[in-house]
Amino acid sequence: MSKYFKDVTLLITHYNRSSSLNRLLETLKDQKCTFEDIVVSDDGSDKFHLKSISDHQSVFGFRLITSSINKGLANNINKGQSAVQTPYTLYIQEDFIPEKTFASHLENAVDIMRARPELDIVRFYAYRKYPYLIPYRNGFSEMVIKPWHWDFFKVHFYSDHPHLRRSDFLKKFGQYREGIKSDRAEYRMCLSFIQRKGKGLFFNNFQSLFSQRNSELEPSTVPRGSWTQTKNPLINAMKYVYRQVKYNYDIHFFKIR
Repeated sequence: MSKYFKDVTLLITHYNRSSSLNRLLETLKDQKCTFEDIVVSDDGSDKFHLKSISDHQSVFGFRLITSSINKGLANNINKGQSAVQTPYTLYIQEDFIPEKTFASHLENAVDIMRARPELDIVRFYAYRKYPYLIPYRNGFSEMVIKPWHWDFFKVHFYSDHPHLRRSDFLKKFGQYREGIKSDRAEYRMCLSFIQRKGKGLFFNNFQSLFSQRNSELEPSTVPRGSWTQTKNPLINAMKYVYRQVKYNYDIHFFKIR
């Protein structure tokens, strides 16, 4: 059964992974999932990938927003979001693949956001469960954050992973900080979302709607230091203490500019 999402723009950020982009769009097409608009925001990809994108533009009917040079993910999200003209934005990075059940849960999310104007975001995917949730409905829970909540993962009240948001999101919480690493830009957005009293839902079965896949030909474009991937128990214990102190301090005292 086909599902048309009126008032929703699919926003995809892309950089040098045109095969992954095509896979995402093909998957949604095969699932008969269509939107009022589709925006692909490209971050200065090379000629090979730009040509590939252009070749598929007429097939999928998206608007392509380009950049003459690579300016980073923060700029890519900012310029992509500024091109959106509908009330809601479904944000997905190009290396994610939606599962067959996604459309029905997206439909529920849109209905919920229409009914609850105080909600800013509905999250569909994460690497781990958000620690503080109150069951809501349709498989979603409401994210909550209180001063006595000490799990440092509470800082991820917001995430760049696939989500539905109101298209005035950046007006309310500020644009992404450009000129810094993408992880830092996302972290600052997390802080802004908390400090400015954002509200959102989290899908309970959070790893059932999307898979994230990178090939050797199109690997992840976000480099990560070896210390973040270590299994050394001493280093992990130090990281835990550091994050517990830093994240809780930043939530209350970091000044967003």
